[in-house]
Amino acid sequence: MSSVNQEEEELPANYTGPKGVINDWRRYKLDSVDQTVPQRKRELLRQMSNPRDDDKERQNRKMSAQEYELIQNEDERCLKRYRKQCMQEMHERLSFGPKFECVHELDSGEAFLEVIEKEHRLTLVVVHIYQHGVKGCEQMNSCLDCLAAEYPTVKFCRIDAVATGAAERFSSEVLPTLLVYKAGELLGNFLAITKNLNEEFFATDVEGFLNEYGLLPEKEFSACADDEDDAGEVE
Repeated sequence: MSSVNQEEEELPANYTGPKGVINDWRRYKLDSVDQTVPQRKRELLRQMSNPRDDDKERQNRKMSAQEYELIQNEDERCLKRYRKQCMQEMHERLSFGPKFECVHELDSGEAFLEVIEKEHRLTLVVVHIYQHGVKGCEQMNSCLDCLAAEYPTVKFCRIDAVATGAAERFSSEVLPTLLVYKAGELLGNFLAITKNLNEEFFATDVEGFLNEYGLLPEKEFSACADDEDDAGEVE
């Protein structure tokens, strides 16, 4: 058996708490270390990453100054990748329910009622009532297309005012309208919502408006910022 396989077998199950985080980081550094790193440095990393169960003193010890300096001097991009990996794993554990990722077109009042009453109780439902030719409706549809991609756990829907079967309640004066539901309960009723926005508005404006009322969940985890930082460091 190779020395690499022996090292892998020696690695214990993940610990929890601050010491577990340090140990996970040490193991991650061991896995990602460049093979061109001097043998002495690799051996130190191996020792740092492998706190044995039968060595309580070494398992519970604080990082030495030498270890701290070694970690501090490592490539910062490795730390970013580790952070990104941890965030992704945490997000996967906390994610629940279906993913929608697009705007659903409702073709009748029955479909409208069904999506409100039968959707999962933890799913937020945003319905845009529009009418062709009414100012702001087409632009709102485009904004919701963008938001549906950024908030895949939110079910965004749209329905023509005529298709609702209650066109008299949704005249052009109150369109575009956004209705927000959760567990069958109406949380937001925004008639003529464009009156609260600039004449030319974008997805970020609609997002900001809904966030003012605390209606949108946190965005899905994105590694875009880290990717951009990494790209900026490439010479």
